[in-house]
Amino acid sequence: MNCCCPHSNSANRFFSRFAGRYRKRFEKKGFESSQQQLMEGLDQAGYQNAAILEIGSGVGHLHQTMLEQGAATAVGIDLATQMIEEAGRWAEERALADKVEYIAGDFMEISEKVRTADVTVLDKVVCCYPDAEGLVQTSLNKTNRVYALTYPRDRWYVRAGMGVMAFAMKVMRSDFRPYVHSPELIERWITQSGFDKRYQNTNVVWLTQVFEKPAT
Repeated sequence: MNCCCPHSNSANRFFSRFAGRYRKRFEKKGFESSQQQLMEGLDQAGYQNAAILEIGSGVGHLHQTMLEQGAATAVGIDLATQMIEEAGRWAEERALADKVEYIAGDFMEISEKVRTADVTVLDKVVCCYPDAEGLVQTSLNKTNRVYALTYPRDRWYVRAGMGVMAFAMKVMRSDFRPYVHSPELIERWITQSGFDKRYQNTNVVWLTQVFEKPAT
């Protein structure tokens, strides 16, 4: 799970623990099923020669794969410093360092310094913010053409699972919490900003959507 959230210190510590594990998992098994769906939707929308912005970029395997498959440049932002450090090492090993910039920090706090992109990707990030509308609207303002995201389905078992995770975080004395936001509201915010839905798919837990702004 690649997430950033407003609870900066706790989220940094929590997600940094998994940086090496995330990379090893991808090198061994490849994309998760929801990420395969995300890439399918992005392939349909197109990202050749595009500038990519990935918010909650983790160790970088999504946008680095897009760079290898024809994207021009990428910016990866993640709150977890060790995720960013691992992503930078991986980009060097994949000979992509000259095409990608990494920023450690909370996107909502640094958004004014982030340049716009042709394609914006949020893989399992909306679930980490209590203010989903603020995150969606701010990231949409940085998006010129394609907006792609994966977030939890609004199902009872998903809410139950998130509740268990929230309780575990409380026991660990972390102020990080996961959230299940309304897909109807999220889609409305995106389409009201001038984007049309191009792709949608699901698995048991995750909803994947890709939106595109019509050419003018």
